[in-house]
Amino acid sequence: MDVLQLLSWACIVFTIGMFSTGLTDLKKMRESKSADNIQFLPFLTTCLNNMGWLYYGILKRDHTIVLVNVIGALLQILYIIIYLHYTKQKRRVTSQTIAAGMVLTCGWFYFTTFLPEGDTRLNQLGLTCSVVTVTMYLSPLTDLVEIVRSGDVQRLSFPLTVATFFTSTSWVLYGLQLNDQYIVVPNTPGIVTSLIRFYLFWRFASVNQSSPAYKSMQI
Repeated sequence: MDVLQLLSWACIVFTIGMFSTGLTDLKKMRESKSADNIQFLPFLTTCLNNMGWLYYGILKRDHTIVLVNVIGALLQILYIIIYLHYTKQKRRVTSQTIAAGMVLTCGWFYFTTFLPEGDTRLNQLGLTCSVVTVTMYLSPLTDLVEIVRSGDVQRLSFPLTVATFFTSTSWVLYGLQLNDQYIVVPNTPGIVTSLIRFYLFWRFASVNQSSPAYKSMQI
């Protein structure tokens, strides 16, 4: 097995593992029969991100990108359906889902109608997906600032942090092998933010050791 194939399998395994962390929220919703205290927008934005990268993988004919994002999109759609079933705010969630569907449709129409096939379409799609992915990785930074101030890391998921670190690292290495900056650049912030989270867990471990909620996040 060559290096590229090994990295491909690493990307598949780690990314699916990261997407599967949402199963914990799904389990909570089914057990409590409620979507309270579960955030909906991460499911929706991740699904849009999966769809964008899926199209990129199809244009690039990269089976690793295609497989990962097909599975990722299906999982996010499952989470969205379950959330919609249990939430009390069905009108708001439905409106957000429809709006996301319209954005996806408009994006697909733009890329297929106004951009010529070939490198131009691939590069613009890669740039768009990269910007969206970087935004998703950097969006929790405001929460990290609050955690530094409070010293409370209970709102952070240690398993998700580990999964994000290995996922981002595998994709960066995979992108370097392919010399594809659209894969390398957007996944680099995932490594950085994961390292910041690891530091916060280490820095405030003594403050949270007595908390059962914190202990339950250990793997």
